[in-house]
Amino acid sequence: MNETKAVKKNNPFTWQKIGFTEMTRPSVVTLLIANILPLFGVFLLDWSVFPLLVVFWLENVIVGIFNVFKMLIASPASGREWASKVVAIPFFCFHYGIFTFVHGIFVFLMFGGLMMDNPEFPTPGNIAYVFDMYQLWWAVLALFISHLVSFVLNYIGKGEYKQANVNALMGEPYGRVVVLHVTIILGAFLIGIFGAPVFALILLIALKLVVDIQAHLRQRKKYGEKRER
Repeated sequence: MNETKAVKKNNPFTWQKIGFTEMTRPSVVTLLIANILPLFGVFLLDWSVFPLLVVFWLENVIVGIFNVFKMLIASPASGREWASKVVAIPFFCFHYGIFTFVHGIFVFLMFGGLMMDNPEFPTPGNIAYVFDMYQLWWAVLALFISHLVSFVLNYIGKGEYKQANVNALMGEPYGRVVVLHVTIILGAFLIGIFGAPVFALILLIALKLVVDIQAHLRQRKKYGEKRER
């Protein structure tokens, strides 16, 4: 019985309750707003699958940046943790940077071809071109603010950084990115095959929102359980 509970607790796919209390948390409210804003791009700027995926991909970069800060201030009272940061943080930047870049290549080559005659690698120049072409800055800024609010209110404000450890933080973004973007890319492929009507793009945004909220609540629960021990 105890083994079953332990497996369920550690299962990254365990469904978290989404009620009024959960949805009115400031970090969840900002997450909700940031994920709904791309709808304006769909309705007002004629966004299709590609700009949506670019926004979601750039969120991976934001996640990585905040994770570096999380690792930097994690368990400040532990000398052992500080020693491990000297190696762990540069390694994470290198490995996650490659991981994110490869993901970006996939997005630009596979889905950029739906919008551009000659899709290219996600170089800074190409990213800036797509940013300007689809006016993505406000959607990316909203996602950055959402992660900033969670970092300040939850990770620092609720003392999650005291329970965090560098080794666990190194792998934390990968689980979120893989689960979220496998779901999104499968949906995007279907839209690419069968066309991209507005309702399909709305469904893709809604799917991403649900997965994102679940990941957020799962993370808050994990740190909450650590505080209760």
